[in-house]
Amino acid sequence: MALTFGPILSDAGIDLADALVIRHAYVKQHENGFSGIHADSTDQEILEYTWNQAADPQRFPSVPPRFWVVFVKEGGDQARLWSVLENRGEVTNDGERRVFDLVASEHMEDLQHRLVIEWRSPRSWWMRAATAASYAVMGIADAEPVPFPGFDHLILDYALLQAVMREHRYASWRTALSSVMGVYLITDTRDGRQYVGKADGAESIRQRWNVYAANGHGGNVELRSLNPASFRFSLLRVFDPATPASVIDAAESHFKTALDTRRHGLNRN
Repeated sequence: MALTFGPILSDAGIDLADALVIRHAYVKQHENGFSGIHADSTDQEILEYTWNQAADPQRFPSVPPRFWVVFVKEGGDQARLWSVLENRGEVTNDGERRVFDLVASEHMEDLQHRLVIEWRSPRSWWMRAATAASYAVMGIADAEPVPFPGFDHLILDYALLQAVMREHRYASWRTALSSVMGVYLITDTRDGRQYVGKADGAESIRQRWNVYAANGHGGNVELRSLNPASFRFSLLRVFDPATPASVIDAAESHFKTALDTRRHGLNRN
């Protein structure tokens, strides 16, 4: 059974009744003289093109929904996802054109420029999400690899940590984190309290952080009652896997003392 667009919208948390699906085509200038977009249009130009709509309710909904899922035409009956926008309401209406306050949403952000669906109605440039839900997914391209920034520049919020541990585009990050043991820092950004931890023995940084990505607390008592959404992960020092455990233990103890995480942080020992 072919994958359709509806389950992807639902998985992204977008209610079909609260979404509009748009497909832009590359047209430098429309018959009414209104400027269009082209292959080299910037994201800002596409956004401005999208928020400017006709005032005629026969051409565009008089009360458009909250989410606008915007595609760009790609060959024949296909369309590639550009972005999901959140409609925060009408700003101006001169009787001919309406301008809306649209902002980029995080919904389906990981599928931008990757998701391609069929577009059965070539003459329709917008439709309700409930209609587009039955459209077939033609493909989801591999995400572009994200270069590993280096151990000294690695700072991950919790959402990014989870992405690093599961998404293909972060494969090089997982390889790097698998190659080292070390001492790491977790900061609760709500109040600034910190936790110093380590990965040693047979456990790499990747293995240790993968546990945090899965349950949020990594088995640490002091972290269990906290919301990991506000956690930020970084590395204090990395070691070769052949490093004796006593050396890593000493480094961990040093950072607990230096950062005072026993008295004013989240370490209990």
